[in-house]
Amino acid sequence: MDPISTELLTALAGGVGGEAARQAWAWLRTLVGRPAAADSAIVSGEAELDALEQAPADVDRAQALSTTLAQRAAVDPDFRTGLERWYQQIEVSKTGDGDVHIEISGNPKFYGPVLQGRDFSGVSFGSPPASPSLPPEG
Repeated sequence: MDPISTELLTALAGGVGGEAARQAWAWLRTLVGRPAAADSAIVSGEAELDALEQAPADVDRAQALSTTLAQRAAVDPDFRTGLERWYQQIEVSKTGDGDVHIEISGNPKFYGPVLQGRDFSGVSFGSPPASPSLPPEG
């Protein structure tokens, strides 16, 4: 497994990406907090994780965490599996797998709000949709 980039770690530690970043950081914290393999004398990474959380823009701290994660993954197969799974989830959200392709054709008429994107939840609008106007009688 390639080392986790310092850019990704600083972005997640700083909360760039909103709720998704917070969830990814929490997942990494849980993973790092798991006990290391019994025969492993390698550090867990918790101190490096805490240090980066205190100074999210510190590239040196991000590099220290990246190095520690790589070292632990090299000697702890369970940790490596968890880290790979975590990284795959991050890559899916970062690369946009599952992007939405929206194509509107013909002569559509919209009478209310239109949202384009993906993964919306809890969306509501404070007013009823507008009714189409009727042509004047005559």
